[in-house]
Amino acid sequence: MIESSSLPTRYQTAFTNGGQSALADTSADKGGRGEGFRPHELLEAALACCMNMSLRMAAEKHAIPLGKVEVIVTLDRSDGQGPVFGYRVIFGEGPTAAQRKALLAALASCPVRKTLSQPLRFAQQQ
Repeated sequence: MIESSSLPTRYQTAFTNGGQSALADTSADKGGRGEGFRPHELLEAALACCMNMSLRMAAEKHAIPLGKVEVIVTLDRSDGQGPVFGYRVIFGEGPTAAQRKALLAALASCPVRKTLSQPLRFAQQQ
C-alpha cells in the first residue's frame, strides 16, 4: 500500500509505504517545480526496477555470472492504440550471448510487467 499526502508547495506530494518515503511533483510547464518524480516516471520506475530484479533473480537461479545490469524503461503515451512501455537492457561483463538471451526471456515473468499487461480496473475503497 502507498499513501500520498499533499504538501504545501503547489502539486508536490509525499508518498510512503510506511517505511520509505519519496517526493512526487509535476514539471514546471504544468505548474509544479520539478522537484520530485512525476507520476508517469513512477510507473516507468516500477517496471524498470522489477525487470532489473527479475533478471538478477533469474541469473542467480541459473548460476549465470552477472555483473552490473541496467534496465531503461520509457513510456510512450502518444500511440492512439494505447500506451507503450519500451525497454532496453544493458548487461555488464559476465553472461554470454546465449545466457543474455535466456535472461531476457525471464522478463516475461516480471510481476509488474504481468500486472501492467492485464486489463486494469479501478475501485474506490471506503
